[in-house]
Amino acid sequence: MAKILINDGIHPAGRQKLIDAGHDVHDTKIAQEDLMTQLQSFDAICVRSATKVREDLISACPNLKIVGRGGVGLDNIDVEFAKSKDIKVINTPAASSRSVAELAFAHMLSLSRFLYKSNRHMPRDGDSEFKALKKSFSKGVELGGKTLGLIGIGRIGQETAKIALSMGMNVVVVDPFVENATLSMEVAGHPIKHDIKTVPMDTMLSEADFISLHIPFTGSPVLSTSEFSKMKDGVMIVNASRGGTIDELALLEAINSGKVSAAGLDVFENEPSPRKEILAHPNISLTPHIGASTGEAQEKIGLELADQIIELLG
Repeated sequence: MAKILINDGIHPAGRQKLIDAGHDVHDTKIAQEDLMTQLQSFDAICVRSATKVREDLISACPNLKIVGRGGVGLDNIDVEFAKSKDIKVINTPAASSRSVAELAFAHMLSLSRFLYKSNRHMPRDGDSEFKALKKSFSKGVELGGKTLGLIGIGRIGQETAKIALSMGMNVVVVDPFVENATLSMEVAGHPIKHDIKTVPMDTMLSEADFISLHIPFTGSPVLSTSEFSKMKDGVMIVNASRGGTIDELALLEAINSGKVSAAGLDVFENEPSPRKEILAHPNISLTPHIGASTGEAQEKIGLELADQIIELLG
């Protein structure tokens, strides 16, 4: 029996699976400043993004064998240091892919038909300005036939590409680590495979009507002033990956100039305190980093994390 701390929450199905496997599961959150002393008796800790597992914490906890991250990113964990101490670091990269992809498309649909603007204006002015609002929001576009540029063709990028193809969009992909990708999907019970060959960044920027990012943050933005200058006029951009992958000041300049007609953002450079200029901008659709926050994704994350922990603990 291992002693496991679930510090940032887990779906009840995952918690129960760990208990059924005979483990001692604790899910009362321990404050970050108290972990140094209270984590020492635990064999494993499961976190999301709130709890930080840094070198000092790892060094203070000699019994620790597993650090589990419920989600994709590992930037709140000092992974290499943990591995140097023979601690297994695990995450759940596949569990939330569909949820994030669907949110990216929710933003695209919102942008293309002005839903984000309409939902701001209709409650306030719908009874008095109905005809004016109808005229203002009647210049939307269909996604079918448009080109979606994807930055990243990992699990989430692939799910986003599948939705795009099912909606009749063309898909062009940039990924320096992938030359070809094969998408496997099912439509009305019929299996379909679609091959995608990646293209250079400049090619994608010149062709895309919509651009969606599905990459980790690697220390600097992948879209900044230079990249915006190479895009089509009126392009729409969605970011449901990580804050910092887009230079937000350059994005604001591109929107204000009309180069980018609108953007949908689920992630921000300064989370949890995004720039006021971003939050208040009339041409930006906003969500508070909820890409993986569906019931289905949380259950998958909990079960996948539990399965990995049970296997590693034997």
